[in-house]
Amino acid sequence: MNHIKLIVKAKSGDVEAFEELLKLFSDQLYRTAFLYTGNREDALDIVQETSYKAFVAIKTLKKNKYFSTWLTRILINSANEFLKKKKGNIPLEYVEEFISHQEGINIEQIDVVKAINNLKRKYREVIILFYFHDLPIKEISNVMGIPENTVKTYLHRGKDQLKINLKGAGYVEGKILSGNI
Repeated sequence: MNHIKLIVKAKSGDVEAFEELLKLFSDQLYRTAFLYTGNREDALDIVQETSYKAFVAIKTLKKNKYFSTWLTRILINSANEFLKKKKGNIPLEYVEEFISHQEGINIEQIDVVKAINNLKRKYREVIILFYFHDLPIKEISNVMGIPENTVKTYLHRGKDQLKINLKGAGYVEGKILSGNI
């Protein structure tokens, strides 16, 4: 069954359809939560909180085609609430542990994740949504509730700051960020 049909069923109160939707998006949710928290347990807590909030609010989803965007917005808000309570960035040992368990990830990517962790929150969110979720500027604007030009500005400033952070880590300018991260 395609996800639009599942969304319609979930909005009408079908719990199994909602669970199926969560399964479809679980990897994306977990990876995003991990980028915010830096450890498995906290990421899973955020995914669980997101799932609960989405289940309670599913009937408020206006356009079914934006389910993923809507769900991502809930996750980001949950992650930000979590970080406010915890007051801190991702401990780097958690990032290294996570990366080491992923296939095909190399040391340069660990440095990129560390550099992303050191960005201002608004820049980090845009970078994560653009590069890790492959969302277009317009959708990022919807997720974050800010104008498209602001997204472009944050993306530009975030990339500039990443270049500076990576240069400090010994990378030649443009080596990592010449295209995609």
